[in-house]
Amino acid sequence: MFDRTNLQVLANHARAAAENMAHTLHRTAHSAFVKETQDFTVMLMDRAGATFAVPMELGATWYPGLSYHRAIAMVDDYRPGDVAFTNDPYSGYVATHAPDTHLWKPVFVDGEIVAWTGGHIHNTDMGGAVPASLSRALTEIHQEGIRFPPMKLVREGVFDETILRIMSTNVRKPDLNIGDIKALVGALNTGERKIQAMVRKFGKAGFIEGVAALLDHAEAQARDVLRAMPDGTWEFADYADEDSVEANPCRLKLTLTIKGDEAVLDFTGSDPQLGSSLNVPSGGDPRHTMLLVGVYYVLYTLNPKILLNTGLTRPFTCITPEGSVLNPVHPAAVGMRSLTCARLRSVIFGAFSQAVPERLPAAPAGNNCIVNVMTVDERSSRTVIAAVNPVVGGGGAMPHRDGTNGSGADAAYLKNTPIEITETETPVEFVKYGLARDSGGAGRWRGGLATEMAFRVFAPDSRITARNRDRSFFRPWGVLGGKAAGLSDMVVNPGTEHERRLGNIDTAVLQPGDLLDIRSAGGGGRGDPHLREPWRVAQDVRRGYVSETSAERDYGVVLRGGEVDEQATERLRARHKPSVGHFHFGPERDGYEAQWTPAAYDRLTAILRDLPIHWQFFAKTEIFRRMKGRSGPEGVQAAFDAACERFPELPRPRPVREAAE
Repeated sequence: MFDRTNLQVLANHARAAAENMAHTLHRTAHSAFVKETQDFTVMLMDRAGATFAVPMELGATWYPGLSYHRAIAMVDDYRPGDVAFTNDPYSGYVATHAPDTHLWKPVFVDGEIVAWTGGHIHNTDMGGAVPASLSRALTEIHQEGIRFPPMKLVREGVFDETILRIMSTNVRKPDLNIGDIKALVGALNTGERKIQAMVRKFGKAGFIEGVAALLDHAEAQARDVLRAMPDGTWEFADYADEDSVEANPCRLKLTLTIKGDEAVLDFTGSDPQLGSSLNVPSGGDPRHTMLLVGVYYVLYTLNPKILLNTGLTRPFTCITPEGSVLNPVHPAAVGMRSLTCARLRSVIFGAFSQAVPERLPAAPAGNNCIVNVMTVDERSSRTVIAAVNPVVGGGGAMPHRDGTNGSGADAAYLKNTPIEITETETPVEFVKYGLARDSGGAGRWRGGLATEMAFRVFAPDSRITARNRDRSFFRPWGVLGGKAAGLSDMVVNPGTEHERRLGNIDTAVLQPGDLLDIRSAGGGGRGDPHLREPWRVAQDVRRGYVSETSAERDYGVVLRGGEVDEQATERLRARHKPSVGHFHFGPERDGYEAQWTPAAYDRLTAILRDLPIHWQFFAKTEIFRRMKGRSGPEGVQAAFDAACERFPELPRPRPVREAAE
């Protein structure tokens, strides 16, 4: 039996092994997106494929609860030296969009598999309709690049050259893809050696027992966090700005129920699967890691010593109706699922914020925009495709401090690439990269500031993809009197006669000399802004975080020559009326929900639920198209009736009485 001390020793060994894997990959990767931005994961898994250790210093932080068991089972006859892989979102539900190539390797001891090493790298491009493979406008999985179901990539230590040749033929930059994949294989080999060393230290039976104990311990820690919360049910909804080229909002709805040491996350009421690539392929798994990323952040916020492994998922059950945006059916496109996942985290944060309001922050920016450029390098006459930098917004204001500037909490793992490296590898010129003033939500604790980046291109028909563009309409919300944050934006040639505002469009073609300016959203504020100490507001103004206009309008602080005018500030604040309610969403959402009330969405959900899956998104779009001048549940029903008149083929749900009979 493992006592607490020995279990911690094993946990430290496992964590160190995962860190070593991450360093191996980080040092040997080829693409800037892996070696600089660090969009990769590595992990150690038990015999069933459940993750029991991940690194904390390098890589993405989404996958501590990932289980490979379904993908592992799709490959037969594992032997020492084998490495299997997949990037197909619908085969095993490990990869969740085509650029994420997942690899896993069995670790044998005495002829028996005792564990697995695994991980993923985000390939810059996997072919498909657009450079970098990802765009909101894509409508089916076949447009998002070449896909490989689970199969062996390495057989007893030898790469399958046929698979590599097929990949090279179908992707835009095969050297980057294959270089990163081989770097990940090196990382898996590192993990294999570390696991074998642990087996020698603890014994095979002791190691297997200890790994199970690590998962059990994380589960117990998660249950302790839940027990410290009140029992109850809380509802929350949030929106992605656009569900497709139709540009209607995409709604995610959560009903969170906590009872004792268990929680149910019911996403009924979320949109049907979309005719765009914002769908999240969970495969109906009630504990799929993509559904629970926001939960990991909540748990880690409330207990920073919690073990990060698949045991955390056990107290939680997610309900995702089949054919919904969080459980689509093939061949729905899924490439932009990270945008929806950002909003999914916001929904989870909002629900838990009501359960434990004194301990959780306001909303982070929730739009980790990743910018890719495909252009010609005139210096070498070669085509370049590269990720130039993530544009990550501010973190939500915390209960005890301001939100983090330019590094929005749930997307902070995406590291910025130094400008010098980007300009060396990609023929662009940066003219701006910094923090956007007045973008953080006002509050007793201010929301984190947005990131703003601008660069110029020099070759004709340079193609830009800026995936995860969002929050240009629905703001990150503030809490407990704090205000919602500033919106995101994307503009070509700002301030000139050729200016073009792109809103949430995530692809653009630029010509020589064109400049693209991208700004993220900020983080929401927390607490009444008029309770923020005037000296803090003055300091924000001196640092360029807040304008004098905002200081007076939002914080009630009057500055004269950069110093606080105490008497004028006192008079101005005396007239202030504090906000009421838990959330502040901003005028855009308030105006939208005056028409689309919760009851209206309930009616929409009921209508769509009774339609075949392939009709649901069509019906949603047609209802929205006919909502002008209508509102509430009666308006939704009238809009649906009008759509049925226009399209007699549209199935009519049976009346409630008839259905009951």
